[in-house]
This record gives sequence, C-alpha cells and structure tokens, in this order.
Amino acid sequence: MSTQESGERDPGLWQQGAAQRAQFLGPATELMLDLANLQEGSRVLDVAAGTGEQSLLAAQRLGVRGRLLAVDLAARMLEEAAASARAAGVTTIATRVMDAQHLELEPASFDAVISRLGVMLVPDPGAVFAGVWRVLKPGGKFAVLVYGPIEHNLWAMVPLSIIRRVGRLPAPERTEPGMFALGDPGRLTGCFTAAGFRDVAAHTVAATRRYPSPADAVQQLAATQLTVRSLLAQLHDADRVRALHEMELALDAFVDREGVALPLEVLVGVGTK
Repeated sequence: MSTQESGERDPGLWQQGAAQRAQFLGPATELMLDLANLQEGSRVLDVAAGTGEQSLLAAQRLGVRGRLLAVDLAARMLEEAAASARAAGVTTIATRVMDAQHLELEPASFDAVISRLGVMLVPDPGAVFAGVWRVLKPGGKFAVLVYGPIEHNLWAMVPLSIIRRVGRLPAPERTEPGMFALGDPGRLTGCFTAAGFRDVAAHTVAATRRYPSPADAVQQLAATQLTVRSLLAQLHDADRVRALHEMELALDAFVDREGVALPLEVLVGVGTK
C-alpha cells in the first residue's frame, strides 16, 4: 500500500500489519503476479510500491537477471522497502520517489507493471493507467490489486460506519480517492480500457481478516488502519470512547471458534498493451 496517502502514513505503523496482510492478501497477490506474467530476466515496475512487500515477491520470480523498480510518492515508505530488500539479500530491486500520476520514465521500457492497493488512493487514477500504458512494452501486462466494494469489506464498513454515525461525519462519495474508490469492477476495467489496454479482465478474490478477539480487532484497526485512525482523530474524546466501545460490541457478531473473522474482498485487474 502506498501512493498519495503514503506521504501521511507512518511506515512503522504500516509495517506492523505486514504479517496480517501476507495472510489475507497472499492468494490475491500471487494472482496479481501470475496475471502480470512475470518472467525470469524481465524488467518490472511496481507503482505505488509502499514498503515493497509485493516487490520482494515479484523479485523472486525475476531471478538474478531481472530488475524491479519500486516507485512511490513517500520516501520513508521506500526506505523501508529498500531495507527489507537488503535484509532479504535481494539486490535486483531499486527504489525511486515518484508520483504515480506522473511516471517520469522512458516509454516502452518495462515488460510488466504491478500495483497493489495503491491506484485507488490517487486523485486521478486515469492518469496512472495512461502513464503505465506509455512505459509498458507492446504486449506487456499491467496487473493491479484493489479493494472491492465496501459492502463486501465488513472489516472496514462496520467500524467506519460507527465512527461516522457517532461523530456525525459525512460519508465520502464513492468516486473520491480512498480504499474503495475502484471497488466497482466496471470502474476498474473502465480505467484499463480508457487508457488503451486490451484483453481487460477483473477477478474477485474473497478472504478473511482474522483477530484473536473483538477488542484486539478494534485496537489493531484503530492503530494501523489509516482511515479508521484519521476519522477517530476527528471525534471529541467522549465520542471517540463511545465509538470504540460500539465497534467492539458490533464485532462480537463475527466471533467464531478461532476468534474474529471479518469478510474481505479484493479485485485483481489486468490489461495488455
């Protein structure tokens, strides 16, 4: 995760959720890499790469002759990505601070492009798709992973709806930049088509976010999920306490034998230049 909002995110907090993201985004991330058709020796661009978890997974498929460039608007996120690559002994990943809407790169210079949980956060996603089309080689693929509709992501819908109700905060327009801005499969595929991509498709992947208990779920979401944190910060102290309490009560409905199981849905889109 990354992009425009990365500039406001603490990479340390983001890294705290890395293990959980690996669990609930693992299959969808592998599907994104499969659809991008990553080959040994390929040159790959990771747009809005954030701390580079998916960059490392992609680099494993490229071998020692492959190269991956991870770009993001937030330098601190890329510093974490570079440190993770060094710790893993990976020398084929480079990082560069860059706005996803303005890819200042050579035309037709990448074999494939990926982006995980980034494109939906930028003010103008169409500019991202157009820029990717320009830097891809003919026949190259662009594969993206975004959250599906908020109604299918109860891990977010439940707490956000409570916070907005308690704080009397307005709901965002569905097309505003944010986690669910590209949750409509038609809007996602439309971005590909408008930029000139062919063989466009969107795949739905269901998953589950798990927590030991409702209290633990509330604590983790309030600490590490940017939108939840920012909305809670807008509440008066009494309303914040009330919202957190109501969130915990609401999450009781999702308790099973293993703890709390919150439904999640992502879309994996792909297009060919």
